[in-house]
Parts: sequence; structure tokens; C-alpha cells
Amino acid sequence: MQSNLSIIILAAGKGTRMKSSIPKVLHKMSGKEMLYYSIEEAKKLSNDIHVVLYHQAELVQSSMEKYFQDIQYHIQDHEKYPGTGGAVMGITPKNEKVLVLNGDMPLIEAEELKQLTQDDNTHQAQNQKLTMSVLNLDCADGYGRVIIEKGKVTKIIEQKDCSSYELDIVTANAGIYCFDTKFLLESLPKLSNDNAQSEYYITDLVEIAVDSDLSIKPVVVKEENFKGVNSKFDLANAEVIHQNRIKTNFLKAGITMKLPDTIYIEHGVLIEGETILENGVTLLGNSKISNSIIKTNSIVEDSILENSDIGPMARIRPLSILKDTHIGNFVEVKKSKLTGVKAGHLAYLGDSCIDEGTNVGAGTITCNYDGINKHKTIIGKNVFIGSDTQLVAPVTIEDNAMIAAGSTITNDVKSGDLALSRTKQKTIAGFFHKFFKQSKN
Repeated sequence: MQSNLSIIILAAGKGTRMKSSIPKVLHKMSGKEMLYYSIEEAKKLSNDIHVVLYHQAELVQSSMEKYFQDIQYHIQDHEKYPGTGGAVMGITPKNEKVLVLNGDMPLIEAEELKQLTQDDNTHQAQNQKLTMSVLNLDCADGYGRVIIEKGKVTKIIEQKDCSSYELDIVTANAGIYCFDTKFLLESLPKLSNDNAQSEYYITDLVEIAVDSDLSIKPVVVKEENFKGVNSKFDLANAEVIHQNRIKTNFLKAGITMKLPDTIYIEHGVLIEGETILENGVTLLGNSKISNSIIKTNSIVEDSILENSDIGPMARIRPLSILKDTHIGNFVEVKKSKLTGVKAGHLAYLGDSCIDEGTNVGAGTITCNYDGINKHKTIIGKNVFIGSDTQLVAPVTIEDNAMIAAGSTITNDVKSGDLALSRTKQKTIAGFFHKFFKQSKN
């Protein structure tokens, strides 16, 4: 963290190209809002972070306060001072440098941003009041061009204003700046909105610096990291990049993945040990997986798995804890703690606590919801639950008990007992032939 650095994050825009009622910066990538990532990376560099809001400001602020408690929020005076230049007006950073980021660039990384904040050791440093990010592209179509002479930025030109010669320039503006705070505060009042959009542009500060004979240092950055998200198409492409980063880090840490491109892992998931993820696996929320096998097309959400295997096609819903447990195909677990349990197939285990050695037969359901409240099912050690059993909560099955297949259990079962609740089977001889003979007649 740099003690001399403040950060301003621009997050005031509506994002009309997203074609959504949700503010642009609240659209999610790998499970978190875009703005979350900008703030997360900013916090690695500074403890003086300012976020500029306008469109649905209360919603954006409350969404970020779920994660961060030490951020300063500002409402842009959009009526009087629209535009990116207007967004930074009225903010007084406490440190000598200020880095200006965008809330719709969720792929930025703190390590690369450091390049923009480091002091230049050349003779130009004393006169340097601004560092800006630039891209070296094969084709800069759609970007503003940056003119660099003798290592200094001398001009930024919007594409629509470029001459034929300038259109061939492939150095483009990446949109992130680091200012000397004193220069920024002195220059903002000089901005003009005398342009086609009647807005105040932060890019005009470059022209002010050039006119004042100040040095502007260009820093070449990776295009991938500085991608702006303006549409859901952009968001989808950004998420692919982000997912590849997440999975690459886990693969390098020793996690096994079968067909990684088919696996989805949200930001915040922890995976460790000899864990294997098969194709089609989805890991959500703040799940923690250790030494476990997640088989094809299974979902784990906000849950803990230790030394367990699930699937294929199993679903572990939030607040579940599975230790030394086998969950087979088409089994759903919700808000339950299972230790040393086997549930091989076709079961729903909700709001339950099941202890080691217990076998859950196919078709078993914990009937946890009475239409108003959720109730718990407590199952002890070494319990054998026959297939097609309904356990109507609240109910407790003590250790070493048996439940006969096809039973509906509404009362507690004591240790060592067999519980069964079936109607007596009735057989009518010859009914099949009699029934269909009548049908034909």
C-alpha cells in the first residue's frame, strides 16, 4: 500500500448500452459486481478511496457497503458538471498523488496499476504532473489516439477529430490517469464544457498540462486488463478472461480440472488439497472445497466440503457442511451438516444434521417446511434409512436405528429401534385379467 496515494473511482454512469435497469457497475462478473473489483484492487494500493456516484447512487453505495466499510462516496453534480472531468470536481484527496480509475474496468490489477503511480527517476520527474495509461495496438480503431514525442505525451485526439495521418497511429488512450494532486485541484476549474456534448472531460487535463509545459509520462499497459465494459457482450467477454484467471491460479496450485473451459468458479471460492473438478462443475459464493471430488454437472453454493465426493448432477445449496461424505447423483442438500454419510441417489436433505455411518436410501426426503416455518431433522450415527422414506420434521432419529423402506416418519425413533409405517399390502387374485376383460367389453 502506498501512503502517498489517493484513488478516485468513477462509477456515476447509467450504462445505457447495457440495456438494463441495473446500474452498469452493478452487473456481475464471476459472482461479484464490476465495481467490487475496482475497489478491491484499489484497496491494495491506498487507504484513501473515493467512489463517485450519480445514477441510482443509493443502490450502488448500499451494494458496495456489503463488502467495504471504509470507502468515501461522492454524488456528482451532474446537472452543472457532467462528464468525467465533472465527476472528479469537489473531491479533495488527502495524499500528494491521485489515481483515477473507472468502475467499469473489472479486469484491472493492482500490480499493473503501480506502474502509473511510481516516480520517474529521469530529469523529467520534477516537471511531471501526470501519468497516463496507453495501449499499443495492432489497430486503434474506436480509440482516442495518443501522440508521444521523445517519451512524453504531447496530445490526445478523439478518433472523429483525427487527420488521415493520425488515424494510422496505433497508440491509444487506455483511460486511467495518475495526477499530482496539487496540479489536479488547480486545473479542474480551468476545464470547459464547450464541446458537442457540453460535458467536462478529464482528457482535457492533458492539454492543460501540455500548454503549461509539464511532462506527461505514458505507461504502456495490457489491453486485456484495461478493457472497458459497455455492453453485455463486453461483460461476457470480460467474464471469460476473469474465469480463465481464476482457474489458472487453481490449476497452478495443484487442483485437477477435467475440461476447464466447462467449469465455472465464482470469485471468493477457495479450493485446496487433492481436489478434482470434473467437467460442467459450478462453484458459487464463498464455498470452500478441500480434498474432494466434484463430479460432472454438480453445483456447490456457499458450502464447505472436506474429504467428500458429490455427483454427478448433485446440488449442494447454501450453508451446508459435508465431511467424509458421499453424495451421489440427483441428491440435493440444503443448510445441512453431514459427517461420514452416504446418500447415493435421488434424495433431498434439507435443514438436517446427519452423523457418521448413516446410509440414506434412494428417494429419501426430509420434509422440512410446513408452509410457514422450516424445521430440523436430526439423524444420529449408524442409522439405516430405507428407500422412499419421508422424515417429517421436526424429528430425531437416534443412533443405530433403522427406518423401513416406504415409511413416513412423524415421531422420534429411539436408538436400536426399527420404525416402519406402511399400510398392509392387499392382493386380489386374478384382478388383472378381469379388469382388462371388462375394459374390452
